[in-house]
Parts: sequence; C-alpha cells; structure tokens
Amino acid sequence: MSPHSASVQPKLSGKQISVVSSSTFAFTICFAVWMMFAVIGIPIKKTLGLNETEFGLLTATPVLTGSLIRLPLGMWTDKFGGRIVFFFLMASTVIPIWLISYATQFWHFLVTGLFVGLAGGSFTVGIAYCARWFPKRRQGLAMGIFGAGNSGAALTKFAAPVILAAWGWEMVPMIYAVAMLITCGVFWLFSYEDPGHKVSKSITVKEQLQALKDPVVWKYCQYYSIVFGGYVALSLWMTKYYVTEYGFTIQTAALLAACFSLPGGVLRAIGGWVSDKYGAHQVTWWVLWLSWICLFLLSYPTTNLTVDTVSGPASFHIELGPVLFTVLMFIMGIAWAVGKASVFKYISDDYPHNIGVISGIVGLAGGMGGFILPIMFGALVDLTGIRSSCFMLMYGIVWVSLIWMYWTEVRGLDLLRKRKTVTADTLE
Repeated sequence: MSPHSASVQPKLSGKQISVVSSSTFAFTICFAVWMMFAVIGIPIKKTLGLNETEFGLLTATPVLTGSLIRLPLGMWTDKFGGRIVFFFLMASTVIPIWLISYATQFWHFLVTGLFVGLAGGSFTVGIAYCARWFPKRRQGLAMGIFGAGNSGAALTKFAAPVILAAWGWEMVPMIYAVAMLITCGVFWLFSYEDPGHKVSKSITVKEQLQALKDPVVWKYCQYYSIVFGGYVALSLWMTKYYVTEYGFTIQTAALLAACFSLPGGVLRAIGGWVSDKYGAHQVTWWVLWLSWICLFLLSYPTTNLTVDTVSGPASFHIELGPVLFTVLMFIMGIAWAVGKASVFKYISDDYPHNIGVISGIVGLAGGMGGFILPIMFGALVDLTGIRSSCFMLMYGIVWVSLIWMYWTEVRGLDLLRKRKTVTADTLE
C-alpha cells in the first residue's frame, strides 16, 4: 500500500457519515419518546392520585417492552439488516404514542405505554447497524456517537415541560407522534442498506441463542444494568425527586434533572473514543469506582444528629443541598456515559460476528434494570419514607459489580502479570 493510500484510508465515506448521523438522530427521538412519562407522569400522578410505587410502574412500563423486545430485535437485525428493522420499529409506535393523549384511567396509560415502549428497542438495532459500517479500530467511537442518542432523555426534559405548560400534558404525546412520523421519513432517506452486513438467513434461532450460555455475556449484562439501567431509572425518577425533595416546579426540576441526563447521553461518544484508546476493562473499572463514590454521598439522607460532648449536647444538621446534589449527579452522568460506551466496546471486541444478538441480550438486561429500578425506588420510599433510598439501592448494585469485576478480570490480570514475571526471572 502506498503512503498516499494509507493516508486516505482512515477517512470516513459519505455513506458512513450519513448512516451514523441519521441513526443517531432517529435514536434520539426514540429515546425522548421512551422517557416521556418522566415529565407527563407527574401531572398524571396528581390527577389519578397514584402512590410512589404506582408512579414508578407508570414511568417504567414503556421500559419493559423496550427491554424485552431487544433480544428478538438483535436477532432480526443480524438476519435481515438494521435499516429495515429500524424503520418498521419506529413506524409501529406512531399510533400508540398519539393514543396516550386520550387515556383517562391508570390501565389506559399502562397499555399504551407498553406499545410506546417498543421505541426503546431501537438501541439494539442501531448499535449493530452502525457498528458494521466501521472497522474494528473505530467501532467504539461509532457506537459511542450513536449511543449519544440517549440525550433524548434530556430532550424530553427540555421540550415536554414547555409543551405541558403551554397546552397541557395531553399535547405532549400528540407532538411526539408527529415527530416520530417525520423521523421515520428522515431516517429512510439518509440511511443505506448493505447486503454484506447481514448474517446468512440460514442461521437458526437456536444457534443465535447459544450466547445465553456464555457467563461473560452475563457479566456484561450486570455492568450494563448499572450504566444504562441506572441511567434510565434515574432519568425517569429525578424530575419528581427534585419536586418532592427540594420543592421545585416541574419546569425547574426537569432542567436540573437534565444535568444528569444530558451528559449521560451526549458524552457517550467520548466514552467510545476513550474505550478505543485505553480498553474496555480499564475504562469500566474506573467508571464503577467513580459511581460508587458518588452514590455513597447521594445515599446519605437529611439527618439531625445530636452528640453528647464534654460541653453538653451538640446538634448537627446534615443535608445534601440541591447544588451539591446536582453536581454529584452531573459527575455520575458523565461516568455512566463513558461506561455505556465501554461495555459495548467489550462486545465489539469479543463478539464481532454476532454483535446484534449479544447487544440484544446485554441491552435487554440493561433495559430491565431501567424497568425494575423505578418500581423498586417507589416501593422503598413507600416502605422507608427515605427518598434517598433509591441511591442506597444503586450503591449496593455497584458494589456487586465491582466485586465481580475484581474476581473475574482484575485479579486474573494480576495473576497473569505475576506468572509472566516469574517466567522471565526463571529464563534469566
């Protein structure tokens, strides 16, 4: 290869840029729709008189179907190609989104939410679709750029409160339905199909599901249940948390909650670049430790403490104010953005030939975390009366992942280094 051709090789083609751009735009809109109840759920909760657990179920219901559909979507993407699957997935949600405006009872919202939740499955389709357009050395960045569509959670926190204040919550699903319809057309116009990216249609479902027997896949599921499942759960929960804990209006609370959601989505592209440079293991390890520190501080509830001293009782008031709380959430949002990219860098490195299926399994696990956690958050508040109990739960989950990673990766690397050192000394 000549020096000239070597310098031209790294440049991206117009199709690569168009595919990743249109896919990221489509995923952003899908994620905004997926997170819709994080804002409109607050007036719905007040109208229907829901308790905290019911509110958690309301916000999490779309996440359920968006999670369960990820594995079959990954299989279909590997088999039929990402473009056609992505388009029909988005088109199938337009009518259910519109129907939310006409819901009047709790079960109406749950049923329509199940169908709207299909939009959340777009991640599995898009991540595999985009990855196959790029060489291995750039897949982390490509998947990171696409994953920045998670910023749709922040988009909802900016747009939905404005619409809600101007025309009422019923107008939000109507506008979102129109936006999804337009997105279908934009995606189809600017995306491309490459038959070379498809897996042979002769592959069986049984062969694709063999990945479920791989313990390494389940470990990646655990990591992703934090950095993505936790991200989704807290994105759904934080607007109401600011309202109930600090007394802010919905508009102010949504803007502050976006300080977590926005970096947690947009900076995923940087996470892909960092993962390409330093490796998935190193990046994920430090993401989990930073999360552990932030969650420890966020977990501490407002406390009035009296201590008997030599001079008599001394009282202290311990409280995490809204400024420090928002700073910690912002830091954790950055960490999880990087972590979401690093987990999928693991997948592209270890499973390059069936990214769709593996990303479907891992995405399903992460999405189920996003479904189960808000319900658990509500149940813990109802049981304990402590709002910060949601962070206590997340703190425990991060501990499990750190221990698992240490025994399966960190300790293994240390032993390997020691063996190499002993071998080198013996040879000398």
